[in-house]
Amino acid sequence: MTATQPTDFVRIVEVGPRDGLQNEKTLVPAADKIALIDRLSATGLRSIEATSFVSPKWVPQLADATEVYTGIAKRPGVRYPVLVPNEQGYERARAVGVDEIAVFTAASEAFNRKNINASIEESLQRFAPVIERAKADGVAVRGYVSTVLGCPYQGEVPVAEVVRVAKALHAMGCYEVSLGDTIGVGTPAKAAAMLRAVATEVPMAALAIHFHDTYGQALANIHACLDEGVRVVDAAVSGTGGCPYAKGASGNVASEDVVYMLHGMGMDTDIDLDALSATGRWLAERLGRPSGSKFTLARTAAP
Repeated sequence: MTATQPTDFVRIVEVGPRDGLQNEKTLVPAADKIALIDRLSATGLRSIEATSFVSPKWVPQLADATEVYTGIAKRPGVRYPVLVPNEQGYERARAVGVDEIAVFTAASEAFNRKNINASIEESLQRFAPVIERAKADGVAVRGYVSTVLGCPYQGEVPVAEVVRVAKALHAMGCYEVSLGDTIGVGTPAKAAAMLRAVATEVPMAALAIHFHDTYGQALANIHACLDEGVRVVDAAVSGTGGCPYAKGASGNVASEDVVYMLHGMGMDTDIDLDALSATGRWLAERLGRPSGSKFTLARTAAP
């Protein structure tokens, strides 16, 4: 939240084109990804995570990162961050003019080992030169901490580890740190307690939340964290995504459902909900499945 934004404004970071699509089994053509991002740009969203400059061998869905990023129509006032795993990814991103990146680690040692084949400390060391180069280039850096409320391999994740990792990313230069419940096991009280603990070391204005809806708790968790003061929420249009390392883990909370709840609470997002819902339906058709948004399903089923 900036000084020019009221306390009832919530910034939605749309992660569908990257975090959502990378875990979808249906391969989406670059032209459709570009169309998706352009549609999202027209809804009033201010931040849309466009793609990831990761090895195509590891994430085939995002092998077209260069084509997608160069193909989207960049709207004034809209940010288009991309995920980069290392310096090679950073160089590829900068070659096409990227001006905001994201780096990713976990609060769970076991998850980090399985996901990126590195310990938490090794992942932070890997990011250090990337973040330093970004600072020198005037590139904004956002940080992700996954498994903040549970890990598919080690189970409970100590809150102290979440605090430690989030604090480290912020200290390294991440302007914002997104706290992710990767497998969707969190409940409101635990989510709020985790956020409060992190906020003792990282300013609330520099924190975001990222919930998956595996147990149907995402909206409740978001509500609890809004009560604690967070004002940045990650979400994915049509509820795309999931976690390939967690059995039964469903997608990200649907952006449409989050916006519907926020507007019902009297909070502002600057987002046209009908346009967002139409975009989610459009994407669901291309994925060959129903929308993952309850708002969209209800509106579609209404007489």
